[in-house]
Amino acid sequence: MSASVFLITPPFTQLNTPYPATAYLKGFLNTKNISSFQADLGIEVTLALFSKKGLEQLFALINSQEKTLSDNAARIVSLQEDYIYTVDDVIQFLQGRNPTLAHRICKRDLLPEASRFEQLEDLTWAFGSMGNQDKAKHLATMYLEDLSDLIMECVDEHFGFSRYAERLARSANSFDELYEALQQEYTFIDQILINILQARMETVQPKMVAISVPFPGNLYTSLRCGQWIKAHYPNVKIAMGGGFANTELRSLSDPRVFEFYDFITLDDGEAPVENLIAHVEGKKDITELKRTFTLVDGVVTYFNNKACTDYKQGQVGTPDYSDFLLDQYISAIEVVNPMHRMWSDGRWNKLTMAHGCYWGKCTFCDISLDYIRLYEPIAASLLCDRMEEIVKQTGQNGFHFVDEAAPPALMRALALEILKRKLTVSWWTNVRFEKSFTRDLCFLLKASGCIAISGGLEVASDRLLEMIQKGITVSQVAQVNRNFTEAGIMVHAYLMYGFPTQTAQETIDSLEMVRQMFKAGILQSAFWHLFTMTAHSPVGLNPEKFMVKKETEAIGTFANNDIVHIDETGAEHELFSFGLKKSLLNFMHGICLDDPLQKWFEFKVPKTKIPPDYIENALLEDQFVTPKPTAKIVWLGRKPAVENFTKSKKGNHWEMTSFTFQDKKEKYAISVNQSHGQWFAGMLEKLSITNPKTYTLQEVMESYEAAGLEDFELFWDNKPVNSLYKYGLLKL
Repeated sequence: MSASVFLITPPFTQLNTPYPATAYLKGFLNTKNISSFQADLGIEVTLALFSKKGLEQLFALINSQEKTLSDNAARIVSLQEDYIYTVDDVIQFLQGRNPTLAHRICKRDLLPEASRFEQLEDLTWAFGSMGNQDKAKHLATMYLEDLSDLIMECVDEHFGFSRYAERLARSANSFDELYEALQQEYTFIDQILINILQARMETVQPKMVAISVPFPGNLYTSLRCGQWIKAHYPNVKIAMGGGFANTELRSLSDPRVFEFYDFITLDDGEAPVENLIAHVEGKKDITELKRTFTLVDGVVTYFNNKACTDYKQGQVGTPDYSDFLLDQYISAIEVVNPMHRMWSDGRWNKLTMAHGCYWGKCTFCDISLDYIRLYEPIAASLLCDRMEEIVKQTGQNGFHFVDEAAPPALMRALALEILKRKLTVSWWTNVRFEKSFTRDLCFLLKASGCIAISGGLEVASDRLLEMIQKGITVSQVAQVNRNFTEAGIMVHAYLMYGFPTQTAQETIDSLEMVRQMFKAGILQSAFWHLFTMTAHSPVGLNPEKFMVKKETEAIGTFANNDIVHIDETGAEHELFSFGLKKSLLNFMHGICLDDPLQKWFEFKVPKTKIPPDYIENALLEDQFVTPKPTAKIVWLGRKPAVENFTKSKKGNHWEMTSFTFQDKKEKYAISVNQSHGQWFAGMLEKLSITNPKTYTLQEVMESYEAAGLEDFELFWDNKPVNSLYKYGLLKL
């Protein structure tokens, strides 16, 4: 099974689902009839390590060392037989193959337990009545984390499930430390990786290897792969690209990097990889390369053939998930956070609705880079075609749209298309909490299978949101969150502290806003992040505009992105970290929602200046907005039973029409004048989601008036028609 290109994701990204970069590239190469094979070496190394054979080798190595162990490591080593005996069963359980094992795991007498179990929260409190499967996944994850701690202490200090040697790679302005680490003998983990890589290379026999490095935690292992291939397959060319290169390596000048790779590409990979393959095959000159670094006469040289344009989103093909070991990924529950749990539990097909970000103004974001700056949406029909293809290929109907911020108009179009096609899918994505997310749009998204959204509330302060140029206010976020929550869609908020000039008062006021949102039940999950200045963001490009100074310039010969900055007017932000995170953990479980905010901090903090009913009042603001004539009117319900009858009262008689509707849960009925009834019955059929044409409010009104009926608003905006909104008569 030879292939022209071997696409590699090096360890470690996620254990529950493949990172999608190589699937995108493979889908594109299919459209060019270029053969390729892809492998996620992260899951392959994990499965080799956490197996009976892997643990036997691990413990044999540790037992051969003359090393003083910590009490925790000594405990795990003394229980080694229990780990070796249970590991294959635990992995099978986390792969979904042995669900009945949950009962034994939850009894807490099957798995050996070390220090990770001491940190366990009360599982009843954490999981409530969610049942044995989730509790068992959490316990099994702790078991693997204990083994991870042992590996870090005894054989490889850089090991981590989703981050490997990340400290070496994060903001490494100089390549020195990494280069030195790569001259050392293979670690235990390195050897497992190289054994797997060797077997793959023998089978695939590629002309070129393309390594995707999405995060700092993938960099070291990608270099180890490149190093081994260079030594054993000197004629095979090695290209590196991905998120890490796109953000960190834009000013690369250290020639030593090219002892491990031949080429490094930036931004969208399709055109650069196509040109590289043509160059490797002798069909294109080196000057024709697209957004590619390589070594020329010992000097790092950047080629960007301007005549070569990037592909439109409609031309890049459907992501191809073949070759991946899709049935062998493991679902872990590391932390009891609803959204983080979705990241690590279950297999999600990853897709994007659009290239780049439709908003593209947030001042903390790398909006100067093309992968965010250049916005191009994909047509909803093409997105649905791709979803159907991927479901057929993977057997999985869950989708995570990994957009920077999914555009509301495209989400609406996608939801309508999913419903028209009667697709059964579950999906979630990232959004901006903007006012376009009306109650009706959220209802539509839920009907199409949307189960959760995450969005940036960032610093919950209107002054700082304006500085961030988020284009939202805290009140607006509250109203949008209420719309999502009432539709049954889980809401996760990304929260930020430490933005330039943020005061202690604003940090506490921000926490108070978050507390009130949890108390109002309109926020189900959240996470605090400390602001980091990056080189390609507006703050990094113009720090003086945000009243901060750069302490370090992101200038070096290797990775340049994160910048240390001095904020003379702001608070000591790191002080707040523990208290912010501790309060949030309690709020997510509905605990301590009425306690004073001082409770979470061991130092004196200012009293909040936010009124205690601020969010409550924001939710009471008049939400009625007259829909525009261009609003689309859609009926999601089934065809009703229609019956004419005569209504009598005090000698008066009215000819009426009744409509009886059935939905999945209940039966309900409305009655209207017979003159209106005939028109309304016909109109509902036209408005049905099954109808290819979508009608605007203007067209509905024109149809009403053409039927000789009067006073459209009086009929349309009053009971009984208005009562149908909760059953699926939507204004979008």
